Amino acid sequence: MELLPIPCPAELIPDVTELVALNTAYGAARDQHAVFVGIEHQSYGWIVKTDELTAPEHTVVTAIYDAIRTAVIHLIRSREIRPDSYAGPVYFALNGVDNQYRARELAAALHAALYGDLGLLSDAIPGTLA
Repeated sequence: MELLPIPCPAELIPDVTELVALNTAYGAARDQHAVFVGIEHQSYGWIVKTDELTAPEHTVVTAIYDAIRTAVIHLIRSREIRPDSYAGPVYFALNGVDNQYRARELAAALHAALYGDLGLLSDAIPGTLA
């Protein structure tokens, strides 16, 4: 698999719906020591996935986690994602995103945030990161 940029732009977020694609993308992230990011389609919508276990030396400051959790809570309360979504600290899964475009946008924003850039997350979820 081609190496993904860090952070990964929305149009390059891999669709990991198929197990082979998931294993390939996860393995590539692990080989790069990068945070895994992907989207997956399920019967109830799209899932945004990130996993920091692929980047053993990667650290995220508490303020960034707090901002991400605030954004996830906002998405749940606005019913944009399901309440069974998972908000870290190592693994994130935003369940029930309506469409692939929005899933890619949220995945790119989450990935950038995990690398310390909250700008895309603020743009993707206006009003949550004042």
